[in-house]
Amino acid sequence: MALRRLCRACALARSAIAIQTSPMTSSLQPSKLLHSSPLPLSPNPGGLGLAPVRLCMRVEGFSSQAWVDVPTGRVVEVPLAQTGEGIAECELLKWFVQEGEEVEEFQRLCEVQSDKATIEITSRFKGKIIQILFTPGDIVKVGETLLKILVEEDQASLASECLDGGTALNSETSVPEEKGSLFHEASIDRVLSTPAVRNLAKQHGVDINVISGTGKDGRVLKEDVLKYATNQGIGITTLSHGSAEEEVLLTGHKLPVDAVHIKDYEDKIIPLRGFNRAMVKSMTLAAKVPHFYYLEELNCDALVELKAAFQNDNSDPNVKHTFLPFLIKSLSMALSKYPILNSSFIEESNEVVLKGSHNIGVAMATDYGLVVPNIKRTQSLSVMEITKELSRLHQMASNNKLTSEDISDGTITLSNIGSIGGKFGSPLLNLPEVAIIAIGRIQKLPRFAADETVYPASITNVTIGADHRIVDGATVAKFCNEWKRLVENPELLLLHLK
Repeated sequence: MALRRLCRACALARSAIAIQTSPMTSSLQPSKLLHSSPLPLSPNPGGLGLAPVRLCMRVEGFSSQAWVDVPTGRVVEVPLAQTGEGIAECELLKWFVQEGEEVEEFQRLCEVQSDKATIEITSRFKGKIIQILFTPGDIVKVGETLLKILVEEDQASLASECLDGGTALNSETSVPEEKGSLFHEASIDRVLSTPAVRNLAKQHGVDINVISGTGKDGRVLKEDVLKYATNQGIGITTLSHGSAEEEVLLTGHKLPVDAVHIKDYEDKIIPLRGFNRAMVKSMTLAAKVPHFYYLEELNCDALVELKAAFQNDNSDPNVKHTFLPFLIKSLSMALSKYPILNSSFIEESNEVVLKGSHNIGVAMATDYGLVVPNIKRTQSLSVMEITKELSRLHQMASNNKLTSEDISDGTITLSNIGSIGGKFGSPLLNLPEVAIIAIGRIQKLPRFAADETVYPASITNVTIGADHRIVDGATVAKFCNEWKRLVENPELLLLHLK
């Protein structure tokens, strides 16, 4: 019986070799061959010390070609992990790697953006990228696989513990048949190309199979697609994701003026991404809340003098004194006296939570959309510390690098519209907060002194919007009077220093 099994194995092996060397298959190009399952041969015949013989073929029609150097290791699927509480999906902004690239542990893989922050995804394993499943601009749900990495055997056990869905690869198994993988990159499109290039071809309505690639091994590059589309007179008449106009409007990437050309007057459809999508959700919810507004003006003469004195005595070139840190610190002092303005409303249980920390948010208009990072525990910070933290947050927001911690757990929001222009504003609440404040620009205006003489004063207008389900007008008026007293008399802040 054992001898009979051995003879059968040898016969099958000879048949496979004959198929591989057949004249009918010798003219076929390897790049156009597909994978097949390995030949099902018998196990070790009777303990004769012979390993099972398996051949992994890539076949198309009646042709076949032996697969040599089958990779060993394990394919690890890297999913999009939970990036924050309540986050169900993220937008993929860009890849730092490409298929076929070797990666190290903790190397950056990609950058994603949720409703709250921009996050870099790093690799937990050392290996080779064999498949990238999404292109920049795609919306990825939490738990979906971003890419697949072929890791070494010594990491396979760690991979199986950390991630589900690992697929072992060794001489006993065949290579996975999946579109876009390193080993099966040409199986569907029959050409070598990356997902981004295939997506570009799809946008132009071009069949990527008819394009001659100029890259390595005939790989079709982005330039090949664009050149083919130009030669064929193919153009995009509607705005598709990834176009120049959308990149400027949505991602804020600063392109040259001549990079954006409006060729017609047709309507454009622009999908909202990132922070713009978050604003749709939050403002839709806020519009359902009954607001009321309280308007007051603040005399900033004392602040102007104090700021000038600090700036003249400033020896640190990295510190720039502005009015905002003083307004934030004095606001925190007023909140200590009226904590209801530093609270949140839980509608389900009909409860109000008085927040222990003054995490004062500052609305910032960036190239990537409106963001509201907050300064944590403002009541324990000095004006200088607030100045430095405000500078850090502004720098992070400008570079689209704010973290979830920078944006979460705010308790009240300041919108400094005066830094752009404008005297008044009617801001909507940043739920679940119960109050928001808009500050207009400081301007010189005539005012009457106690003896009825006219003098120039530095005046700014503030508008306080509040949730009328929780806060009444009298409370907001008293709170604003306290804040006004501290702003117009900043020396009173010394009484509260610890």
